[in-house]
Amino acid sequence: MSSRPIRFRRRAQAEADQLEEPATEAAALAKKLGLDPYPVNYWIVGHDEMNQLIAYGGFQRRYPHWRWGMTYDRQQKQDQFGMGKAFEIVNNDDPSHAFLQESNSLADQKAVITHVEGHADFFKNNNWFSRFSGDQELDAAAMLERHGETIQGYVDDPDIDRDDVERFIDAVLCLEDTIDQHRPVDVDPDTERTQPTDLRDQLDQLDLSDDVQQQVFDQEWLDELAESEAASASIDHPQTDVLGFLRDHATTYDDEEDEAVAMESWQLDILDTLRREAYYFAPQKMTKVMNEGWASIVESLMMSDEGFADADEFITYADHQSRVLGSPGLNPYKLGKELWEYVENSANRREVADKLLRVEGITWQNFHAEIDFEHVRALLEPDPRIDAISSDTVEQLTSLPGDDPRIDWEMLDRALSNPETVDIDRYPWKVLSYEGLAERHFSLVQPQHRGFLEQIRRSELQEHARYLFDDTRYDTVEDAIDDVDKTAGWDRMREVRESHNDVTFIDEFLTQEFVSENNYFTYEYTQTTEDYRVASTDYQDVKQKLLLQFTNFGKPTIAVFDDNFKNRGELLLGHRYNGIALDIQQATAVLERMHDLWGRPVNLMTITKTYEEHEVEVARRRNREPEPTETGVRLRYDGHEVTRSELDNDLTDRIRAADIDYDTKPDEWLA
Repeated sequence: MSSRPIRFRRRAQAEADQLEEPATEAAALAKKLGLDPYPVNYWIVGHDEMNQLIAYGGFQRRYPHWRWGMTYDRQQKQDQFGMGKAFEIVNNDDPSHAFLQESNSLADQKAVITHVEGHADFFKNNNWFSRFSGDQELDAAAMLERHGETIQGYVDDPDIDRDDVERFIDAVLCLEDTIDQHRPVDVDPDTERTQPTDLRDQLDQLDLSDDVQQQVFDQEWLDELAESEAASASIDHPQTDVLGFLRDHATTYDDEEDEAVAMESWQLDILDTLRREAYYFAPQKMTKVMNEGWASIVESLMMSDEGFADADEFITYADHQSRVLGSPGLNPYKLGKELWEYVENSANRREVADKLLRVEGITWQNFHAEIDFEHVRALLEPDPRIDAISSDTVEQLTSLPGDDPRIDWEMLDRALSNPETVDIDRYPWKVLSYEGLAERHFSLVQPQHRGFLEQIRRSELQEHARYLFDDTRYDTVEDAIDDVDKTAGWDRMREVRESHNDVTFIDEFLTQEFVSENNYFTYEYTQTTEDYRVASTDYQDVKQKLLLQFTNFGKPTIAVFDDNFKNRGELLLGHRYNGIALDIQQATAVLERMHDLWGRPVNLMTITKTYEEHEVEVARRRNREPEPTETGVRLRYDGHEVTRSELDNDLTDRIRAADIDYDTKPDEWLA
């Protein structure tokens, strides 16, 4: 990072002093809300330093490569021409490091701090992030700095041509997303290469009985799995971790010899290093919607609902929030925040419906006719003593029972005994517990969600009634609502945060109700009118469209199908075709890079779409879309030219994806 004049360092120090209290209180409130974030170190940086950090992905030191300069230049121009404003960048590390741009307003800085607390909680508690570090302590900054020093050493080595190093890095980076992100990284921090773990060994560690193991895990299947994991790729067992496959099996192309030769030690080291970084950044790509939505929820609750934004800062904050959530295109902040609100509302609605269905005389058939929803909402409103806490009213909390779980009795005692030590007017949440804050912010009584309870469908009520296993019954609606668990929504959100990624999150919670309430739809380019039109508002279509953009980071899924194609040592790759055709020009460029890594001819199987002019014209007259002709093709690059041939039907069927791969929940894997 560049050195800065003393006057600017003093300005940054003054900014840091001003933000010390908001940072401390935001971390304290996060814990009150049931979050468990990494500790966060906040750094005040200048405009140019922020652009450098953004270019480096949130870290101060990375390996030498032109991509960082390109990203820096793009970010600088984006700022210069008003196409976007940098608020912060935070990294997944323990402790996390968040960088704040000193030119932003105090309201913006507070919004960033509260947003970062949400990210730090997500980093620590989402299982996809733990798959990288495992049981080891995370020290990503040190790891990436060590990687940078390693690669810089090869660049500076007089015995290694710098151009060769840069060309090799370029080739590997073309494939950085071709990993198996559903499995933990299988290399050690010191980049030692290891063999795939045999599932049979893992089962032995679980100490399962012979009967259970034989019933669940067929021995023949285990043997076949072990063989396929250890062996080279085959048509029947394609390998999705292309980088890992190249590390274990590849040679490389030698220009002088014009043939494949064994990779040198520096090449294997760089390949391992960049593959490990790909695994480190994979969870961030896999959870962009969830992570940004989670942080936006936390930010909104703290800044708006708990008053972190002062009265004179609120307009600035509202403008900040509206610009972030109102960004055009597929906005992960907006989609994520709305999905999290739907998760919370649905859990709270289920909790309320569960209690109301236990009232004498209330059934799923007469629920909507018998329930006075306005009365129920009034009953769900928080206790006024909890809802409106100030230095003038805080003593009213002492009228509550001494074991009331909604009150932080120790803090209340301190506030009443030594008022100067607890600023109740500024931070009323300090005297409340998790349960008290959940009641204070119960989602179904918020103005924007007031109609959510009565929108419950009869089919949903019938399902609730079917699973009312205990015999608790209430004489009145009042008794039932008094027993409602106000933490149900927040508890459910934390459960979801732990196990899901964007694909499973969208797959499970994007319903027709959500799509209709939030006005989501799909649009398609039409061959007949040659423009974009709304195609569907059906939730299944919206879901499929979104899932196609998030499966495998939104990139084409490529697997190794054969490393000895036609018994000539050629590499055969396959594109898992899901209806979206490859950009052939880009695919060709990647094949050329693959040839540098493999050293021999490289083949890629894919499926192309073509439209006949006559069919397009007929469809245009009949106001419908023409049906494309799908053809399996094989591209082959031999080091000099790309040739194209038709793919036989069997291979075409093998690369055609029957459905999107949803095998993505960590708790379903033993590894």
